[in-house]
Amino acid sequence: MKNKKILLMQVREATGEKIDNPDTVHKLMKEEAKADRECVWVLHLNTRNKIIEKELVSMGSLNHSLIHAREIFKKAIVLGANSIIVVHNHPSGNTTPSNDDNLVMDSLKQAGELLRIPMIDFMIISKNGYFSMKE
Repeated sequence: MKNKKILLMQVREATGEKIDNPDTVHKLMKEEAKADRECVWVLHLNTRNKIIEKELVSMGSLNHSLIHAREIFKKAIVLGANSIIVVHNHPSGNTTPSNDDNLVMDSLKQAGELLRIPMIDFMIISKNGYFSMKE
């Protein structure tokens, strides 16, 4: 019988800072908040809420961005993320969630529960401030 190697997926170590509140995320994403089109990022976190990776998932137009659970959670599974934070910008400066934002928040929360990778926050950022689902 030949020697067989057991291959294990290597979990990436966190290199980012610890996320302990929405204000920390807003400060971390200060430059991204200035984007001239709607974008969606996912912060992949380990068990200590340290960032494993910041991923740009979608880049849209001035007032629309595609957000689908499949794209949001794909890398979280591969990275072995314990939880995620979804960050979405509004170039208009208005951080009030739209009806579409609210629908997306609910569907991502449900998908995270099903996958057991909770979305611990959904944030809308702009140059004028932020909205946090968690708050």
